Amino acid sequence: MIIGGTLSLAIGIIGIFIPGLPTTPFLLLTTALYLRSSEKLYNKLLKTKIIGDYIREYRDAKGMTLRQKVSSIGLMWVMISASSFFFIDSMKIKVIIILLGGIGTYVMGWKVPTAGKQ
Repeated sequence: MIIGGTLSLAIGIIGIFIPGLPTTPFLLLTTALYLRSSEKLYNKLLKTKIIGDYIREYRDAKGMTLRQKVSSIGLMWVMISASSFFFIDSMKIKVIIILLGGIGTYVMGWKVPTAGKQ
C-alpha cells in the first residue's frame, strides 16, 4: 500500500503539470493508501503546504465545490487546447491528450462529489 500510495502521489504531482492527466483522484488515492498503511506518511502528506491544504479542504468539505470543479476543468481544457494546437505535432499524441482530458473531465465532473455551494 505504501508503494501504491507513493506511485499514486507521483502520478498526481505529474498531473499538475501535464494537461489531461487528472490530479485529484490520484491524490485522494494516495491519501487513502497512506491512511491505511502508514500514519507517518499520511500525516506528512497532510502537512505539505499545497497538497495538504488541497486534501484537507476536500476531506472537510466532502468534495469539491461546483466553482472549483468548473475552474479546474476549464483550466485543464485551456492547457489541453494550447498543448494540442501549439506545441504537439503528432496526431497520436494529440488524440491521447484529448482522451485523457475527457477521462479527467468525467472523473472530476461526475465521480468527485460536489461539496456545498460557493
